Amino acid sequence: MFLKSLIARNRSFLEASVQLHQDNLIPANSYVLDLDALEANSRLMSAVAHLRGLKVYAMSKQVGRAAGALRAITDGGADGYVAVDMACARPIVANGHRLGNLGHLVQVPRAEAGEAAGLAPEYWTIFSRNKAMEASRAVSGGDRVQRVLLRVWDREDVFYPGHEGGFHLNELPEAIEFVNRLDGLTFAGLTTFPALLYDAGTKRVKTTPNVETLARGVEIALGRLGTGFPIEVNAPGTTSTAVLGLLAEIGATQVEPGHGLTGTTPFHAVADLPEQPAVLYLTEVAHLHQDVPLCFGGGLYVDPVFDPYQTRVVVARDPEEVGLEPVRIDMPDPAGIDYYARLHPPEGRRLQEGDTVIAGFRIQAFVTRALVVGVKGIGAGNPVVSGIWNVDGAPADWGGR
Repeated sequence: MFLKSLIARNRSFLEASVQLHQDNLIPANSYVLDLDALEANSRLMSAVAHLRGLKVYAMSKQVGRAAGALRAITDGGADGYVAVDMACARPIVANGHRLGNLGHLVQVPRAEAGEAAGLAPEYWTIFSRNKAMEASRAVSGGDRVQRVLLRVWDREDVFYPGHEGGFHLNELPEAIEFVNRLDGLTFAGLTTFPALLYDAGTKRVKTTPNVETLARGVEIALGRLGTGFPIEVNAPGTTSTAVLGLLAEIGATQVEPGHGLTGTTPFHAVADLPEQPAVLYLTEVAHLHQDVPLCFGGGLYVDPVFDPYQTRVVVARDPEEVGLEPVRIDMPDPAGIDYYARLHPPEGRRLQEGDTVIAGFRIQAFVTRALVVGVKGIGAGNPVVSGIWNVDGAPADWGGR
């Protein structure tokens, strides 16, 4: 889906990745990040967001919580990070970055509430009274008051299946009072997900019914707490520089870009947005079976935000071959294990074992067994691998070098 954009807008990234892989410096089955482009995207988005009064809490799960990616995003000006779960929160804090929001998509498990409190998130998102009590017990006796965001919902709201949760609008007044009575907690604002979604019919990003629920929730909260109360409004979903104005208009105070920072939101697939493509998937031809080449898998997971489509890949042994016609690939069935994938080169072209294979699909590194590789210096003509990490953010013990 994003291969054309990579070739058109960041071809030197592909060329550098081919050369580094052929030099045995990038392992097969890797999500490769152009860290300079990632930092530039963060700088652009953060500058525009700050002009509109928005805090930027970046999402790190897509890029595997890699330390190099976190540093690039922070150096670009992001205010901190949202942790989709505790596995995200740990490397964020361990690498010295601000934990902006915890518990938003995945609530904190009971046994980990104490650890979560020790990570000192700026905001802790709560879906239920029981979770509020767990957070209160975890922070009580400490020297800080934990600011809490409440997820709110109404009947017409949109959720991805399995993402449901939160307080119904009718419960909100009592929920706010309940939180404010608990030791160590204070109500700070509201959140939902998704606030924005890409509309394939119009090829635009639109607000969801959840936005109206947020607005009504703010009215309810101000009615309880007074019109001068500074309510935080966290409104993530399909975030890029192009939609920051819309988010400010709907009253958001916090945004959570993820794919926007790598140039891979659905909107990026159909429009030339300001963010530069900054990520690719790299593997290699493993072997041929009856003249059919197969490449190593492990990270062949395409985020199912799009309808199924035919994936094509660049196959090259030399950087100059990046411009050859892309090759069709049979993406593995999601019900199976992606040990390998079959490649179908055009008639007359023969692929060899060890050829570099590059794809441009929308990644979710944290749900795969791939590695994450950071590359710097591409624009200066001196590309180097600056780090290799597992998808939990830990440095990888890779023996290829």
